[in-house]
Amino acid sequence: MRKLIYLISIIMFIFKTSASANYEKKIYDFSIESITGETMNFKDYKNKVILIVNTASYCGFTKQYDELQKLWDLYKSKGLIVIGVPSNSFNQEKKKNSEVKKFCEVNFDIDFPLTTITEVKGKNSHDLFKWAEKNHGKSAVPKWNFHKILINKEGKIEDTFSSFTKPMSKKIINRIEQIL
Repeated sequence: MRKLIYLISIIMFIFKTSASANYEKKIYDFSIESITGETMNFKDYKNKVILIVNTASYCGFTKQYDELQKLWDLYKSKGLIVIGVPSNSFNQEKKKNSEVKKFCEVNFDIDFPLTTITEVKGKNSHDLFKWAEKNHGKSAVPKWNFHKILINKEGKIEDTFSSFTKPMSKKIINRIEQIL
């Protein structure tokens, strides 16, 4: 029995996917360009809870924009910041920022912050996503569009959610309410 427990422990250690989370940097050390060209400094969101979502206009999950807007409307006064990061990392985004902005406003009445079209995986990913992987492991790397990264008030990754997890799911809402 001891050998079995020992073997399982070794296997779990080998296949562990989360990083050490030493956090040499926090999210507040980063900035990203907004969809209209201004710099979005994450230091402006200190003591807020931040939900970062890589988005795409031509994805089957695009209707999640509706729930992201609802989430933003419900919790922004309590300290939640929702940030959409349009990305063509999965070849499902428009080519121009102005087209993405218009698409989001016309089809989903989005008024939460959006960034410019940004790479979210691989060697050309934005430093924010490299930081997320370094500190939270592979679960922070978007596997598809509408992957969600939840940042706590300390500027560290609290949790991540797959594309299949809807923004208004109990799973996400419960986590947000726990850390607000």
